[in-house]
Amino acid sequence: MTQIPLWIQLIILFFSIVVHECSHGWVANQLGDPTARLSGRLTLNPLPHIDIMGTILLPLILIITHSPILFGWAKPVPINPYNFVNPRRDMMKVAFGGPGSNLALALVASGLFWLTNALVGYNISTQLWMNTLLFMGFINILLAVFNLVPIPPLDGSRIVSGLLPPHAAMTYERITPMGFFIIFILLFTGVLWYLLGPVLNFFMHILFGPGLM
Repeated sequence: MTQIPLWIQLIILFFSIVVHECSHGWVANQLGDPTARLSGRLTLNPLPHIDIMGTILLPLILIITHSPILFGWAKPVPINPYNFVNPRRDMMKVAFGGPGSNLALALVASGLFWLTNALVGYNISTQLWMNTLLFMGFINILLAVFNLVPIPPLDGSRIVSGLLPPHAAMTYERITPMGFFIIFILLFTGVLWYLLGPVLNFFMHILFGPGLM
């Protein structure tokens, strides 16, 4: 994956996080909340989804510091849970929509990878294409797994909140104001990568086979 030009990595990253956010809005719209659609956020145009920190500053910091991981996020789509028939249950579905879309993109990358491998093989002429598919699979698995971490405001916290009894959920959600602080500490101390690394490797080996990373 290190042989992929930076501009290709950025295109894949931006596309993946835009799909992630669009999927939240699409699921919400299917469940009766048109807020994201009416706000013009059900689009693959990256401009309405740009978040200064997650879409621009963090990727630049990771590039400047020569981080082995390129990562980011888009501006969250607006959701109004009061439009849902069952707000707690439906918010869980909306929360999983984003990571679920990233897992779907990883499966598409895996399918194209093995199709190319079967038809042409991994050689000089296909190296860039197959490495790009590997990166697409990796970044989407990373986005899915990272967003399922149960720390507010990540998607995993909304799923956990929906599973908890209402009183326990309210107590759990009180850590939301400190959520980003906790995430950045875990991120830049390397603790989060240490915890997520085995999960990423597990899914990459399943989708792309061992020894290809």
